[in-house]
Amino acid sequence: MRRVALSGLLGTTVEFYDFLVYGTVAALVFGDLFFPGADPAVGTIAAFGTFAAGYVARPLGGIVFGHFGDRVGRKSMMLLTMALMGGGSFLIGLLPTYDAIGVWAPVLLVALRVVQGVAIGGEWGGATLMVVEHAERTQGSRRGLWSSFTQLGAPLGSVLSAGVVALVSALPDDDFRSWGWRVPFLLSVVLLAVGLFVRLKVAESPLFAQGRREKAARPPVVEVLRRPGPVLLAACVGIGAFTAQSLLTGFMISYAVDRGYSRPQVLTAVTLASCVALAVLPAASALSDRVGRRPVVLAGAVACAALAFPVLALVDSGSPGLLILALVLGHGVAQSTMYGPLGALLTELFGTEVRYTGASLGYQAATLIGAGFSPLIASSLVASYGGGSTPVALLLCAGAAVTALTVWRMRETHTDALGSAAPEAATPANAPEGTPR
Repeated sequence: MRRVALSGLLGTTVEFYDFLVYGTVAALVFGDLFFPGADPAVGTIAAFGTFAAGYVARPLGGIVFGHFGDRVGRKSMMLLTMALMGGGSFLIGLLPTYDAIGVWAPVLLVALRVVQGVAIGGEWGGATLMVVEHAERTQGSRRGLWSSFTQLGAPLGSVLSAGVVALVSALPDDDFRSWGWRVPFLLSVVLLAVGLFVRLKVAESPLFAQGRREKAARPPVVEVLRRPGPVLLAACVGIGAFTAQSLLTGFMISYAVDRGYSRPQVLTAVTLASCVALAVLPAASALSDRVGRRPVVLAGAVACAALAFPVLALVDSGSPGLLILALVLGHGVAQSTMYGPLGALLTELFGTEVRYTGASLGYQAATLIGAGFSPLIASSLVASYGGGSTPVALLLCAGAAVTALTVWRMRETHTDALGSAAPEAATPANAPEGTPR
């Protein structure tokens, strides 16, 4: 169980490191390097547009890798998605800029970003299912806690990406723009080698191995979409966490730098907030094993909405200490409380034969809606409304409201057994006793 959990942690860390390095570097220099000659605001919007392209590809990755993960196996798909992700990041680090090859530079950048998106679209589902399905046999009552190991990959990847970028961004500006920005992408090869080594030693999911004889005749995506209730719930319940994650990490870097903070100050704040998340995530996940997934996620959504305007006010203060406090409260505490139980919650919505496809599709749809377009929308609104932070706070509130309303309508799943048949998780939480589930 420990080896499986370590595999999930390392794998998602590598994947999120690769994915988040792009968002961090895009916020700092991609506007100038790949979209030169544009107004600075337009360049930032274009850079975040390529960021969104990766998110658009994620549901496709969820469908493709989910199909083969449900039919062929979880382990093989985990290895393939990691290889694609690491390879895509390495190639971005070698990519010529606009000055060298002209318009082909942004075209190739978008293409590699799509490869990253497809890969990470299948990564999370495989890693999470391996941990949760292994835990079901011996640690069924602690599925939330064990699933938090894969969830920890997001803040740990953020810590690594922000830390590495902080180191290279301390170089003289000319050096950072000419070669320093490439270093974080090229280092992904080292992380890729470690992740693949660990994953090769992990056994296939026992629930999948048992259920191979029971696989559905229709493709998994067809089975999932024939009864779309669970996948719609999965998509909506994650929107708040991903909106907060994207606005308080990637977007916040460019936003805070525009308000006079130095790059190292902002990256330090993001790193410290992610370190706090490393403690809050397992705590929230373990709590969801005791009191249920719904109250924990709901508490995080309410906290995120309540803190939205105060957090942005702290950022606008111009104080580096208050910037750290803002990101710790918003990202480290509120967002992590929403995000922690999602790994267990989404896997509990689907039966074994379609779980990879269903959980991946719901999760990646949530990232597309919540995180893929939030930085792009926020950048556009901030530019349109004279640089004020109100649009950003309203986006945070809107995402949290979607999560809160969805959780309010769901029933609790933390005591359900992970069987072959899909539970009726779309049953409203306030349904009368005796309603079929």
